[in-house]
Amino acid sequence: MNQGRIWTVVKPTVGLPLLLGSVAVMVFLVHFAVLTHTTWVAKFMNGKTAAIENSVKLG
Repeated sequence: MNQGRIWTVVKPTVGLPLLLGSVAVMVFLVHFAVLTHTTWVAKFMNGKTAAIENSVKLG
């Protein structure tokens, strides 16, 4: 493992939960940003696909 010596500085019982927790927080923030800054995602999540298809103009 290339970065195996990091565990001599940070214990895996501390480092792994911090790593996984930070990934979970980032995923939540990205999803929240997408939901609040777009109009079509909320409609899609509510099952209103017909309204989305009518609003999207191809070509």
